[in-house]
Amino acid sequence: MGNECTRCSWVKLDDPIYVKYHDEEWGQPLHDDHALYELFILETFQAGLSWATILHKRENFRRAYEGFIPEHVAAFDTAKVEELMQDAGIIRNRRKIEASITNSRIFLEIVKEFGSFDRYIWGFTDGKSVRESCELRTTSPLSDEVSKDLKRRGMRFVGSTCIYSTLQAIGVLAAHTDACDWSRS
Repeated sequence: MGNECTRCSWVKLDDPIYVKYHDEEWGQPLHDDHALYELFILETFQAGLSWATILHKRENFRRAYEGFIPEHVAAFDTAKVEELMQDAGIIRNRRKIEASITNSRIFLEIVKEFGSFDRYIWGFTDGKSVRESCELRTTSPLSDEVSKDLKRRGMRFVGSTCIYSTLQAIGVLAAHTDACDWSRS
């Protein structure tokens, strides 16, 4: 599908990175733990910011976060936190950086408990994408439930809004608008 297609209204058509993300990634059922981990960490950095900001820093995050290998990030120490705080290519928010390390450790605990993060996150919907209504919203009962469970496990920056966005991004919530050509793909 090209530029003549109808996309979800939130897509910034003048931003090729944003358009490519919508067209090739967003809402596609994602089951690869490495890709799930990357999106999960990026979504936690997005809290309070625009997703476009994160997308434009994504390659810098991949470099700074050592390819988003959860075992590496889980082992980051205070020296690495200070290094990341000096990296203008990423979001330099100490609380989010520290949360990304804690969340990485808990991510690995979830993988150990469930066999994969995929099995955990998709288990909330029995492995199926759930169609969302086309109304604009920022949370749902499902995102509330997932958020509550992640917080209970000790994760941070995993409020229901952040989790709602994550669930849409990875296809657990099928949320392309009815007018969007991708809602029919």
